[in-house]
Amino acid sequence: MAKMVRRKCAFCRDDEETAIMYIAEEQNLAVHQNCLLFSSGFVESEEQKAEDLNKRFDVASVMSEIKRGRRLWCRFCRTKGATVGCEIQTCRKNYHYLCAFRDSASVKYEEPGRYRVFCQKHVPVEGHSFNGENSKKEMLLTPTDSSSTTTRMNDETVGEENMEVLSENHDQHKERIEFLKKCKQAGILDEIFEKILNNLHLAREKLTKDNTSEAEYEETVMSLFDCGLFENILRVAYSGTERKIQELMNTRERLDTQIELLRNLKEIPLPVSEDTV
Repeated sequence: MAKMVRRKCAFCRDDEETAIMYIAEEQNLAVHQNCLLFSSGFVESEEQKAEDLNKRFDVASVMSEIKRGRRLWCRFCRTKGATVGCEIQTCRKNYHYLCAFRDSASVKYEEPGRYRVFCQKHVPVEGHSFNGENSKKEMLLTPTDSSSTTTRMNDETVGEENMEVLSENHDQHKERIEFLKKCKQAGILDEIFEKILNNLHLAREKLTKDNTSEAEYEETVMSLFDCGLFENILRVAYSGTERKIQELMNTRERLDTQIELLRNLKEIPLPVSEDTV
């Protein structure tokens, strides 16, 4: 089975982890090591020998993961090819490897060779585990020499890293709040909401029309679900379905009763006066 060959960027430092690449000349294919290791749908073959890292990664498996990425949109840059998914199974956020960093996601290297990413919303706090059924990927890979030091991070270091990310996220929220307050003072808040409404109307048109392409439909759905407001509205609507069902059941009972009364009335002969006879 064809394997990819290890190469390294000649311009990067010798200890630069992101400089490591794997290529397949016949397929004219080159991939960064970390882009592959963190891809949610990729699992390295068990045939891989730990002592031979110069030839690694089954070419067919890599091609399959690239194909999967063609229909996945990146949460950060809004382009396709985002194979790095949040570790939480119910989360729909996907990234390119570097975009995960730019969106303040938590990228974790864990023993023995486990590579996981958590989006901002699901960054694990100290003492809380996301192992088990919630995990998308349980990959046992042999770490390269360049990443062995990073892989040995202890729990204390990981906890400090998570707290730093949470602190950065808090500061980011404060900046957003202050920015919107400035928009209000400048008198452009109404204009912003008008544009938001226009985008929502456009999204509605794309979802209701039969001629919308699959790519446009997928992009629109992802954009809507990435919006917390839309998700909250859906949650409220979903929680109200039981009440709506009960209301409709009550209405149906009233209608059934009315229909039965009308049928009974129809069976009774129409009384006529003697003069009419």
